[in-house]
Amino acid sequence: MTRRVGLTGGVASGKSTVSAMMRELGAVVVDADLLAREVVAVGSDGLAAVVAAFGPELLTDDGELDRPALGAIVFADEARRRTLEGIIHPLVRARGAELEAAAPADSLVVHDIPLLAETGQADAFDAVVVVDVPTEVQVDRMVRLRGMTREEALARIAAQADRADRLAVATHVIENTGTLDDLRQRVTEVVESLRR
Repeated sequence: MTRRVGLTGGVASGKSTVSAMMRELGAVVVDADLLAREVVAVGSDGLAAVVAAFGPELLTDDGELDRPALGAIVFADEARRRTLEGIIHPLVRARGAELEAAAPADSLVVHDIPLLAETGQADAFDAVVVVDVPTEVQVDRMVRLRGMTREEALARIAAQADRADRLAVATHVIENTGTLDDLRQRVTEVVESLRR
């Protein structure tokens, strides 16, 4: 029987690293961020819907979505962010369901969903894994590794569920403040537990 797992974590928590490690350990990973890009590719219905809602000025010269420009709008305006989510989320869920249906029987299917807690999807999974770090670690990583200002980092964090809300839906927590080896060991323990 396929085991469905939701994977989430705050921005700069290391969720993508955990997702990659789970894939290395044989899980089928359905990455919502990748799907969110796919569903707004040039020529897609998703891109047409975003342009209808936000205007053609959000297209690059190549006709692609200008993600930084859109991000600046939606992270500064909750109503606009909800409009975007209303377009993207149903498309991503539909595509994720297609990928899950194509997975081999008895797979561990991990749905990597940044906004799992925010979108109320926890109950849709057999287990929920939360990658967790303190807020100051998130801010430090975004400033140091992504070149954001502290204010930009805090705005991104504020746009997501707080730690307590994420941890409240967790069946497994992966704390990511140690070394990469520490993280790999914890991810391996969690994957083994999920397969039992």
